[in-house]
Amino acid sequence: MKVIIAGGGTGGHLFPGLAIAEEFKKRDSNTEIVFVGTEHGIEAKIIPREGYPIRYLRSQGIVGKSFVGKVTGMGELCLSFFDALKILKTVSPDIVIGVGGYASGAIVLVADLKSIPTMIHEQNSVPGLTNKILGRIAKRICVTYHESLTSFPMNKTFLTGNPIRPKILKGDREAACRLFSLKQDLFTVFIFGGSSGAQAINRTMVDALNHLSDLKEQVQFLHQTGDRDFENIRDAYRKTGVKGTVAPFIYQMAEAYAAADVVVSRAGATTLAELTALGKPAILIPYPYAAGRHQEFNALKLGEMGAAMVMLEDDLKGETLAAAIRAIYQNSPLQAEMKSASKGLGRPDACVKIVDIAMSLVRNA
Repeated sequence: MKVIIAGGGTGGHLFPGLAIAEEFKKRDSNTEIVFVGTEHGIEAKIIPREGYPIRYLRSQGIVGKSFVGKVTGMGELCLSFFDALKILKTVSPDIVIGVGGYASGAIVLVADLKSIPTMIHEQNSVPGLTNKILGRIAKRICVTYHESLTSFPMNKTFLTGNPIRPKILKGDREAACRLFSLKQDLFTVFIFGGSSGAQAINRTMVDALNHLSDLKEQVQFLHQTGDRDFENIRDAYRKTGVKGTVAPFIYQMAEAYAAADVVVSRAGATTLAELTALGKPAILIPYPYAAGRHQEFNALKLGEMGAAMVMLEDDLKGETLAAAIRAIYQNSPLQAEMKSASKGLGRPDACVKIVDIAMSLVRNA
């Protein structure tokens, strides 16, 4: 069996695709998985490292771009259809699965025109433009949230949750602390702003350190900064004398989560799927420019259920972020309540459901 998984641009689209790939391989090691993305998306760096072949097509975003950017994007969109035809002819897949992002658009559409079974997965509560369009032609649609169901035809849409990689659930704290040079007996705060980092979170966290100086001996930090802010943030930690490890990018996310007692992060759908599957208390800072404010809606849902504290970026201050970290650290019953609420929202079986649907679609075709 041959499967194309298309999409990327951000980790939020890519990592669910990798989770789906692993489930296919778990069922039949002979399944051939080929990823399709763009050379400038995160997939170009991650997929080769994971050992899967990847084919590239020319495509870039249009939403939120300048007039020149929109014209350029439309030009590349046209070219992407020719790239998609070439890839489909070479691979001859049994099914094409789109996991979001503009890289999935052309190949899912062309595959449908060639009568190849197609399906898509929508990670967010507010569907992106590409999936809104593809939802009209894809044979099956899998969604993460109830709120997304009404955005697609009901007769072919399934509520599955967001797939996460099984190894995310298998991190070991002792091994993680060795890997990241952390102390196993200290309360650990894991901070990350997505695959490229988040300047607002980075800057605020540096300010927050000044309000946590009295906890230097009790609390430590693991901070993924992104390439752009790495050196400045690392220097800031050194100056404050706070214990921890700072890195531009962390590949070993299972270990990072295992080390964490609380997570400070954006509220992308994949991040929330991982947090809830693991039952991790979180302080969520939604990206304010996400399409349809979907990160804000995602975060508020966890906040309402008691699984997370939510801070909007417009209100973000070092003092308030420090106060939230302090409140969770100093209140063991609150930690337990947040863990329980988070775990109750998790859907660790999402991958199994999605691949079941895909296999059924291939058999029927």
